Amino acid sequence: MASTFSGDETAPFFGFLGAAAALVFSCMGAAYGTAKSGVGVASMGVMRPELVMKSIVPVVMAGVLGIYGLIIAVIISTGINPKAKSYYLFDGYAHLSSGLACGLAGLAAGMAIGIVGDAGVRANAQQPKLFVGMILILIFAEALALYGLIVGIILSSRAGQSRAD
Repeated sequence: MASTFSGDETAPFFGFLGAAAALVFSCMGAAYGTAKSGVGVASMGVMRPELVMKSIVPVVMAGVLGIYGLIIAVIISTGINPKAKSYYLFDGYAHLSSGLACGLAGLAAGMAIGIVGDAGVRANAQQPKLFVGMILILIFAEALALYGLIVGIILSSRAGQSRAD
């Protein structure tokens, strides 16, 4: 029986692993950032309930990290179709590295956002002048995930360039 599969048969494994890594690690960062900064918001809300809505910024920023992983996972998974176009190990490795770059950057950013968000909203409850500084630190932490998203997009675009078909 002839197979209609073209390319390396194990290559899609690495591609799908990259898509899963992007989503899983980014969502782990988003979950940690949301939980850690959410605890800070809840603790701060006991002392200063009027600041709760203003202090929800870290929770929102952490939630965006999961979207970055979703974007890369969709880009990768739509690029894997070995029956339509040859899919080689180079392509699988490109997608794996793309997913890992985005996912691990999202995980690191989520940890930073969670820690800064927790301490920042508690400190903001005691000294409102710290709000702008907290937001700036959160923006720099979010930028880490954005760097991973950009590199992930560049790496995933390299898939399909291994051979001239």
